[in-house]
Amino acid sequence: MRLGVLDIGSNTVHLLVANAQPGGRPLAATSEKSTLRLMRYLDDDGAISKDGVKALLKAVRKAKKVAAKEGVVELLATATSAVREAVNGPEVIAQIEETLGQSLQVLGGSDEARFTFLAVRRWFGWSAGQILLFDIGGGSLEVAGGSEELPQLAESVQLGAGRMTIGYLPDDPPGDADVERLAFHAEEVLAPLAARFSRLPRPDHVVGSSKTIRSLARLAGYKRPGWSGIERWMLPRAALGAWIPVLARIPASARQELPGITADRTFQITAGAVVLHEAMKALDIEELEVSPWALREGVLLRYIEDMGW
Repeated sequence: MRLGVLDIGSNTVHLLVANAQPGGRPLAATSEKSTLRLMRYLDDDGAISKDGVKALLKAVRKAKKVAAKEGVVELLATATSAVREAVNGPEVIAQIEETLGQSLQVLGGSDEARFTFLAVRRWFGWSAGQILLFDIGGGSLEVAGGSEELPQLAESVQLGAGRMTIGYLPDDPPGDADVERLAFHAEEVLAPLAARFSRLPRPDHVVGSSKTIRSLARLAGYKRPGWSGIERWMLPRAALGAWIPVLARIPASARQELPGITADRTFQITAGAVVLHEAMKALDIEELEVSPWALREGVLLRYIEDMGW
């Protein structure tokens, strides 16, 4: 069965097409992505501007055409932080649904964390034990922890890389003073969250998912052999922290020359690095490993389960 997940996020509209079968893992067939950075289109009142809605609907139409061309039987359409929290979110959601010709599932922050945690649990397996997860999107940071398929604790805070870039790092390059201001803000936001997560057992595996964290691992981390010959990317906090002053002094146009930084991440990678570094520090994490599966795979896995396969 060919399934599609349309993830309408704060940074991109991303379609993942995968082949699914009973008892098997979803195998990615096609990935189509439009970079929007919806946070740039928020007006002073917190509404998505007309230009933003126009760009969003254009990306949705493009993804719909790709899904039809790829023979998608069921399209699972989701929206996250930027659409969810916009003042005109209900109107925008209605327009997206009209464009798609189907309903849109709007995920809350804790829902995002749970779906992503499910994907990470399936990737690492039951033997991974207690997992602590970090996932950075454009609008929010999700943190989840637990030893089962569903996390014992799952939270979301408004520390997304795009949101923090616009709010705290408006200049290009931002410079040390603005980076310090963002780090202080992240520290304040994360303190109560860290206190709650400190009550969980110490994790056996600390995992990062999302394109931002994968990019940072390729920039500041290293690879080590994994099971079945699959290489695992690792990201030490110290190495990440050492790169932050460098990123803060490089203009966005030059960041894509760095290892692992793609053109669609140059705008917000510095803020993502600061937020992740503060999150690791707040929860006393020295190193994390990167999961190739994240939210979209979690949505697929849950749908397959609900089908009774």
